[in-house]
Amino acid sequence: MVKLTKIYTKTGDEGETGLGDGSRVAKVDHRVVAYGTVDEANSFLGVAVNACGAGDESVRPLLLRIQNDLFDVGADLCTPRKPGEHVGDALRVTGTQTSWLEEQIDTFNADLPALTSFVLPGGSAVAAHLHVSRAVVRRAERCVVELGEQIGLGEVAEPIRYLNRLSDLLFVLARHVNATGPGDVLWKPGGDRPSGSDSE
Repeated sequence: MVKLTKIYTKTGDEGETGLGDGSRVAKVDHRVVAYGTVDEANSFLGVAVNACGAGDESVRPLLLRIQNDLFDVGADLCTPRKPGEHVGDALRVTGTQTSWLEEQIDTFNADLPALTSFVLPGGSAVAAHLHVSRAVVRRAERCVVELGEQIGLGEVAEPIRYLNRLSDLLFVLARHVNATGPGDVLWKPGGDRPSGSDSE
């Protein structure tokens, strides 16, 4: 059980923060940037949850579960692995959590029409929020990969897999939401530029 009794501690005033194992690092450390970006993605998902309306009943509970799982991802990234660590020594993202994302992708993608172009972020408000969340999750994934290049990719393998599948699921959910609303907004290569508009 987590118990927070004080919000400010003044221990970070010198540009450092504490990790899950009690060690202290700079607030710009790759590990801090990684779990901080995961937290940012989670915050955008909170906006998406609040935007869900009566027609989004199937999406809202998924997003709430994902928000909880993202705290697990953050806890995993916040706690360096110890040599000889055993299962249960620290909270880690599991393959089961990643597999659940894959199941949701397959379920929600099954009835979607095939894409004939890339999708622009937009459509309904919920879909737009999901696309923003997807983009931030992708950035979080890149941050975790960068951390992995510093400490060893095996140390963060499951968080990387989880974030990769999550971005895919958020894309599918945005399409699902739009399928019952305004529809996908498709990319038009070259846009609506009139022919011969390029300057010489």
